[in-house]
Amino acid sequence: MKCLILAAGYATRLYPLTENFPKPLLKVGDKTILDWLVDDIDTAGLVDTYVVISNHKFARHFEDWAATKKQNIRVVDDGTSSNETRLGAVCDVQFAIDQLGLDDDLLVIAGDNVLDFSLSKFVAYANEKKTSCIMRYYEPSEKKLTKCGVVELDDQDKILSMEEKPAQPKSHWCCPPFYVYTREDAQKVKDAIEQKKCGTDAPGSFIAWLCTVTDVHAMEMPGKRYDIGNLESYQQVQQEYQGIKAYDLYDDDEGKKIN
Repeated sequence: MKCLILAAGYATRLYPLTENFPKPLLKVGDKTILDWLVDDIDTAGLVDTYVVISNHKFARHFEDWAATKKQNIRVVDDGTSSNETRLGAVCDVQFAIDQLGLDDDLLVIAGDNVLDFSLSKFVAYANEKKTSCIMRYYEPSEKKLTKCGVVELDDQDKILSMEEKPAQPKSHWCCPPFYVYTREDAQKVKDAIEQKKCGTDAPGSFIAWLCTVTDVHAMEMPGKRYDIGNLESYQQVQQEYQGIKAYDLYDDDEGKKIN
């Protein structure tokens, strides 16, 4: 499995902190956001290659960071230099697939979130379901639901429908930007873009289309996610985040629960 880290945004709502510095490399406690994500995934032995998808403006920052890490990390520069010319998350995924010739299952994650649970449970869930998968959490606020991806599910966690930023949400299940694409489904991204079957900016747009043509499942998040979207939320995570807690995990080969 390869891990694609979406890090090509410009984080304009965090200016001046991110005007000349990438948001995923901001510190939360004693580690950067990317350190928290990559070190957790690496501890579980789930991934052999990490791909950080950057814009041109910040690519050197990520290359310098990658040089300090023990993991096999590749930095892909998508060539954009401003928020107005960004490719969008779905196009960035395809750009990385093309640039590196990727042909594997993909763990696709946003590079600007920290979690208080290990992503190993999510990958184990996907291995058990043998489909592409997303995560979900219950969002009581109708206002917040109109700003995220919302899914309807059956009683087996299979997605019946998904809509990005719906005016009239059909459920209270909200989807954070963490995905597993099977190898077969990852090969469908290019066609979905070229045939305009999905949007390209929001990272969940591809899944919203994919679940109409094949089975996709949604795992309920076992803990909390901190989305660092503005200065206020960054200050909040600095005060509250205490690292990854010891939630139940699953063996990544067979989906069996371990302590």
